Amino acid sequence: MNHRLILFASLFIVATAYGQTQSPSDSTPFVTVNAPVFALNHVRVVDGTGVAAKEDQAVVIANGKIQSVGPAAALVPPAGAQLLDRSGYTVIPGLVGMHNHLYYSASYALQVDESGEVAQPGRIAAELPYSGPRLYLAGGVTTMRTTGSQEPYSDITVKRRIDANLMPGPSMDLTAPYLEGPPTLFAQMYELTGPEDARRLVNYWAAEGMTSFKAYMNITRDELGAAIKQSHGLQLKLTGHLCSVTWPEAIGLGIDNLEHGPVFSDTEFVCDKKPDVCPKAASRNDSWLKTDMKSAQVQQLIRDLVSHHVAVTSTLPVFECVVPGRPKLQQRVLNAMSPESAQSYLTARARIRPDSPMTALFAKEKEFEIAFAKAGGLLLAGPDPTGNGCTLPGFGDQRGIELLVEAGFTPEQAIQIATENGAKYLGQQDRIGTVLPGKQADLVLIKGDPSRSIQEIENVETVFKAGIGYDSAKLIESVRGQVGIR
Repeated sequence: MNHRLILFASLFIVATAYGQTQSPSDSTPFVTVNAPVFALNHVRVVDGTGVAAKEDQAVVIANGKIQSVGPAAALVPPAGAQLLDRSGYTVIPGLVGMHNHLYYSASYALQVDESGEVAQPGRIAAELPYSGPRLYLAGGVTTMRTTGSQEPYSDITVKRRIDANLMPGPSMDLTAPYLEGPPTLFAQMYELTGPEDARRLVNYWAAEGMTSFKAYMNITRDELGAAIKQSHGLQLKLTGHLCSVTWPEAIGLGIDNLEHGPVFSDTEFVCDKKPDVCPKAASRNDSWLKTDMKSAQVQQLIRDLVSHHVAVTSTLPVFECVVPGRPKLQQRVLNAMSPESAQSYLTARARIRPDSPMTALFAKEKEFEIAFAKAGGLLLAGPDPTGNGCTLPGFGDQRGIELLVEAGFTPEQAIQIATENGAKYLGQQDRIGTVLPGKQADLVLIKGDPSRSIQEIENVETVFKAGIGYDSAKLIESVRGQVGIR
């Protein structure tokens, strides 16, 4: 037997042994509730529909579904039910994250050269197939859309393992790699060559298992129109973080969803905007600094969005990252990151100038989101956990709800945006998104009362996914120092 054959045989034996000795599920150490029938008794319920919180309730779960919700005083426990008294706790629906990722710009601030330009060959994002899903679930996210992929086959593998209960994490709507034109800032992004190329990619990634698509900042109108038509032909949806194409142009082409809000991605008010060209950031910012959010043009944009049923995703946490002095530093965030990632975040934070226009732009975006929702628009929520590190999986989703309250929504409305609204967009409102009988038992158990103090949304104790309860603190501790590495 030659040396090559011996080596191959040795590797085969090791791989076979590893496969035989693996734990059947990486989720098992984190499960704290796994009873076929149980009741969360004496809890406060914020049901995700936007109505006021209900006090002293009992939520009965049977075989992974919500059997009943009602006053604790009227509870008649089913035979054999496990009773969990959680006085002082609040139950909300599992969060439906609508702008989430499984990658992270691990050294965002360090990928810029001395001139301030992105170093070649472009930004590099690290995949987070281990820490990302655990942090999302720990933060209360039970369903998420990946909203743009950098490592698509890793995303597909993660989804399959979660769905098979081999690892902890949310259910996922997988978004294909970005539909982007030249010049892209990311080394891992493909650059489209035309409309036919856009159609080809939609077909390819749909066949590979992706269930949604996202257009990016340098796509052309023809490419975007072709991608939208092809996606709709497959009964799939397409969203966009746009720049080269304006929001009115995208609405006219039939787009389903627009990311980040107009203040950070609609270029229609840029002076001398050239067709299919993304203007410089300074021009984009200046156009919105000069725009009155109550102006006829902005009100018309809102009417067009609502009448064409185009959803808008609020991603306030990622833009708070570039507002001077915000957000408040949290030790839990720094603990989760690798040392290099934490240093990159602190470096980027220190570079923000006190006179940054982002303070005013951030306020304008919050004003728009309130007006859009009041006009009947479908507002979604997600933190966009890429950026410079201040918004992480799970933690960022919680922060997004807090910022919606800061914008002017009630806590119950903010929770509805982050739960029921996402379920509606995904067409899953009959299954998830609210704490109502018959729904899947995707729930978040919070110590405290976020309906009075929204910051208590961070006090997650247990996250239930299809009736299985996971320990939030254990999930977070399991990835300490891992964000940016794996």
